[in-house]
Amino acid sequence: MQRIFAIKYQIKNYYLMHRAGFVNIVGNPNVGKSTLMNALVGERISIITSKAQTTRHRILGIVNGEDFQMVYSDTPGVLKPNYKLQEQMLEFSRSALVDADVLLYVTDVQDTTDRNSDCAEFLEKVKKMAAAGTKVILVLNKIDLTTQETLERLVDFWQKTLPQASVVPISAKEQFGVNQLFEIIKNSLPESEPFFPKDQLTDKPARFFVNEIIREKILLCYDKEIPYSVEVEVESFKEEEPTEQHPKGIIRIGAVIYVERDSQKGIIIGKAGSALKKVGTEARKDIEAFFDKPVYLQLFVKVDRDWRSNQSRLKHYGYDLN
Repeated sequence: MQRIFAIKYQIKNYYLMHRAGFVNIVGNPNVGKSTLMNALVGERISIITSKAQTTRHRILGIVNGEDFQMVYSDTPGVLKPNYKLQEQMLEFSRSALVDADVLLYVTDVQDTTDRNSDCAEFLEKVKKMAAAGTKVILVLNKIDLTTQETLERLVDFWQKTLPQASVVPISAKEQFGVNQLFEIIKNSLPESEPFFPKDQLTDKPARFFVNEIIREKILLCYDKEIPYSVEVEVESFKEEEPTEQHPKGIIRIGAVIYVERDSQKGIIIGKAGSALKKVGTEARKDIEAFFDKPVYLQLFVKVDRDWRSNQSRLKHYGYDLN
């Protein structure tokens, strides 16, 4: 009897079609791409703030089911570059057009197609992809912020602008329409074996998420140009064995916040170190939640002059496609 059950199980799985593919998320800055990514993955993979240019890298989030694997890719917003860092961010977004099995072009109810020439050029490439047969889904986000009349007008506009694409209105923040979008994506994936182990959540190492959490707190705590002049690098990451005092163990992290100028260093530190202490406290809480264990976090501030315009420094910080 056991053998018959095993044979039936093998036959069932032999005929069970497995779908897998790369689902790349692109669009203008601040339209909710990272919020959508986290909602679809069901984990906090990308950092989220109300400020544009929050996402700097291309980040993978992997969702697995018995018969599918979705490899989501969050990308920086498409913008006209003003320095080398932004040029590289735009390249990350453009690279998402190359390997997409399903492309999510995210816009929102306040977005426009004519922000700058790079946005218009990018949209033209999306149109060509849709015309060539790539599955393109136009995700109209933040519909909780508009009226039914305006929503209908926007859906009509996007159906005419991208006639080969499916238009799906959602609110990623309110989780409205996300499950329906998930099913549309799953059914659009090609038949394929999984690309990653079924227990893998992302392609990024633990240190990357520590960097991103610290940078998120800087974006939230400082104004004007300061957050955009900052890069974070984890210099030490040590996981210690469980003890009576720390039954789950403890992670000891040393990270450096790099700025471009001496004056920015003083702003990051704040009076008597108060501003830096606030960033460290808020970051530590989120890092502990992410790893589910206590964290000891030390932050240092150093000057890396004009790093955003220095190609070798950008490569050192991971802003390189090669």
